[in-house]
Amino acid sequence: MLMPKRVKRRKQFRGTMKGKALRGNKITNGEFGIVATEPCWIRSNQIEAARVAMTRYVKRGGKIWIKIFPDKPVTAKPAETRMGSGKGSLEYWVAVVKPGRVLFEIAGVEEEIAREALRLATHKLPCKCKIVKREEQVEGGAGSEA
Repeated sequence: MLMPKRVKRRKQFRGTMKGKALRGNKITNGEFGIVATEPCWIRSNQIEAARVAMTRYVKRGGKIWIKIFPDKPVTAKPAETRMGSGKGSLEYWVAVVKPGRVLFEIAGVEEEIAREALRLATHKLPCKCKIVKREEQVEGGAGSEA
């Protein structure tokens, strides 16, 4: 599963997910992509499950890009533990995703195969997503070009 090799600080604050994605909101490499329509934390094992679903469906044909990386540590305290005694230990890593962010891209396969592979991948993700084509995405991007 994806995780950073090393980090400056072991534990982080939770933060907020306000606003739309300002970066990573355009399809740059592939022809089709998955775009998040709501904010969420995507865990590293969910990213891996979506990747496996896509690669299995396209029978390792074409090219797949993962455009997000889980670099935020999430801590949790053990069950049935009293309050206090510090912050919990690190449990898993998440990628913070805002609406409009491109999560995965695919190229090198026919349109119907690409759309079905991306549809299978969206079922593995915790947020609502939509499948977009590179041409459609120019006018439907989250950022405004003004």
